[in-house]
Amino acid sequence: MILLTPDLRFALRANDINRRAAARAEQPEPDPAPVVKFFNPLGAATWLFTELDADGDTLFGLADLGFGTPELGSASLSEIASVRLPFGMAIERDIAFATSHPLSVWAEWSRRAGSILWAETLLRRAAANELPPAGG
Repeated sequence: MILLTPDLRFALRANDINRRAAARAEQPEPDPAPVVKFFNPLGAATWLFTELDADGDTLFGLADLGFGTPELGSASLSEIASVRLPFGMAIERDIAFATSHPLSVWAEWSRRAGSILWAETLLRRAAANELPPAGG
């Protein structure tokens, strides 16, 4: 599976460009919604990314490696793509992933819940009950 389609690359690059423009203009940084979700189909690792650097490899977003401490930071697309799992599997992109929640909400809920996956469940339940997410 191709982890980033041209449309996803464009959206991730646009978020990076917007953040850099805001910093140059001394404006508050934007808080975009994650564009893409990667996951380990055989484990707990999950990533939500909002930006792609001009180098075409450095992604920024929320990483959860399954240790109960999701963190904001950077990751290498080429390193994620090079991970080889048992049974010939690899890291995959969640093609059904879509969210309107900004990254800050995902980070807050993931930290409280201990994982991106549990936060996703809680955010979905909150939306079903028409409750606004904390921090958003």
